[in-house]
Amino acid sequence: MPKKRKKITVIGAGNVGATTAQRIVEKNLADVVLIDIVEGLAEGKALDLAEAAPVVGHNMHITGSTSYDATEGSDIVIITSGVPRKPGMSRDDLLETNTRIVQSVTREASARSPEAVIIVVANPLDAMTYVAYKTSGFAPQKVVGMAGILDSARFRAFIAMELDVSVNDVTALVLGGHGDDMVPCPEYTSIAGVPIREMMSSETLASLVDRTRKGGAEIVSLLKKGSAFYAPSAAAAEMAEAILTDSKLIRPCAAFCKGQYSIDGLFVGVPVRLGSGGVEEIVELSLGSETLSRLGASAEAVRVLSDKVDNLLDPSS
Repeated sequence: MPKKRKKITVIGAGNVGATTAQRIVEKNLADVVLIDIVEGLAEGKALDLAEAAPVVGHNMHITGSTSYDATEGSDIVIITSGVPRKPGMSRDDLLETNTRIVQSVTREASARSPEAVIIVVANPLDAMTYVAYKTSGFAPQKVVGMAGILDSARFRAFIAMELDVSVNDVTALVLGGHGDDMVPCPEYTSIAGVPIREMMSSETLASLVDRTRKGGAEIVSLLKKGSAFYAPSAAAAEMAEAILTDSKLIRPCAAFCKGQYSIDGLFVGVPVRLGSGGVEEIVELSLGSETLSRLGASAEAVRVLSDKVDNLLDPSS
């Protein structure tokens, strides 16, 4: 009997979703179903990606549809749909609209793929991951949000630019909610093993921390229309790869905390081990008192949004 091919559904065929689909097929990770409510959008982008296969050399099947029936039996569902930010907007400004969207798409996808792991990319990230969790009824380890990998990548990129070093030599960690109160961790940031505080002044480090927190807004202000998609899609694809290959990759992601880091009942960015079961462990690091305090404050900001979500969710879901 032939081995069942792996299958990933990407919901939302905008820039983030389409680029995520591209990264997945070009990694030869899985067949992809691209879903969008706009007639022809997912179908057109899927066809374009399929026609690129002979050039780039992948052998994955990619299809586009407006029907969730095509998603049945997916191993992973990646939710990118939602309204993007505009200049001057915060991620939190999207809460009400994107709660309705994420609840709707989660209801459709989870019913057809009850064994899937859900990766949420929509903003506000931590709150939307909570929406997907509440709507799907899945075990908390089967729902995870993409944020910490993206935020850590931005921090690493800014450090590499500042010091004129390879990003491959920069190790960095950003925890907390995916917002202006995210928590870059200098104590876990180094260049080829050398602590970051030995490589730059406190003032320079503080400016890079601030730029990291505002990294998404900086791109939104430059683009004028739209928001970041290359880096977010790269982060989502890395998570999908870790889950499909059961690699046990440790990365910061929005995971459901049950007392870890003194956070309870919330999806917040923390270090996790990703494998075939989704979030297989929340890794508890030793954090300094200042970092731990900042993480607690960030979690409280997430709690405010999550409480609002509880009032917005359709109880019939």
